[in-house]
Amino acid sequence: VRKLRLERGSDFAQGESTDQIRRERAGAILCFVGPPGVGKTSLGSSIARAMGRKFIRMSLGGVRDEAEIRGFRRTYIGAMPGRMIQTIRRVESHNPIIMLDEVDKLGRDFRGDPASALLEVLDPEQNSEFRDHYLDVAFDLSEVIFITTANELDPIPGPLRDRMEIIQLSGYTEQEKIAIAQQYLVPRQIRENGLRTDEATVTRDALEVVIRDYTREAGVRTLEREIGRGMRKIVTKIAEGSTEKVIIDTPVMRTLLGKPRYGYRTEAEDRTDRPGVATGLAW
Repeated sequence: VRKLRLERGSDFAQGESTDQIRRERAGAILCFVGPPGVGKTSLGSSIARAMGRKFIRMSLGGVRDEAEIRGFRRTYIGAMPGRMIQTIRRVESHNPIIMLDEVDKLGRDFRGDPASALLEVLDPEQNSEFRDHYLDVAFDLSEVIFITTANELDPIPGPLRDRMEIIQLSGYTEQEKIAIAQQYLVPRQIRENGLRTDEATVTRDALEVVIRDYTREAGVRTLEREIGRGMRKIVTKIAEGSTEKVIIDTPVMRTLLGKPRYGYRTEAEDRTDRPGVATGLAW
């Protein structure tokens, strides 16, 4: 408010209220929707890093009690604030970026509807005076940036979905997976498994083999897991006395990971080797 008063002193002096200014400052609530492993959480942390704000995750999967969001009244034994106030306390900032993970996994039973309780948290028209049952005083959440993630859009209730800006994140293509693996996944697995960059390298052909024959997913989570499994076997060889640099090409990768799980090329050839045969879906 002080900053806006300096920038727009004449308008503020003419009687513009603080609530009007807060409504103008209210931004969109982003909702990243996509399959697991496509980088929804990583995108949220990158936004926080670019804005210079603190970042914290808050998982909503399996939350069924409305009091988990609003807090418990102090008349109950073992009462405590809700998850939102606890998250603010942990991050120790009044304007962090809070990522609400798995908003589509919210439950609903006789103890209340947590999705309805989130309306007061996320709605810019209401969250400036959010009242936690434990605190029982108005708490300003208007400066917090909320980012939600979901795997599916259908389970999210309509009133909650209406307050969010939906951003669809699709799965990665094979070329994108290879680029991500070369730039991020392989160096991270080399570092996390105690290897040096001069002890192991992974070729592009080996990454293609892992993507086609050992993983079948929209994201890159299983791809990183398989790369880490191969790196751990190389660490075992080094511990046994091997000092030569390991170049992980296609034969070496197949030896490290074992029998392929999926026959990508075989299935593609079976579908296309005969004219007049099309791939269909029966339900």
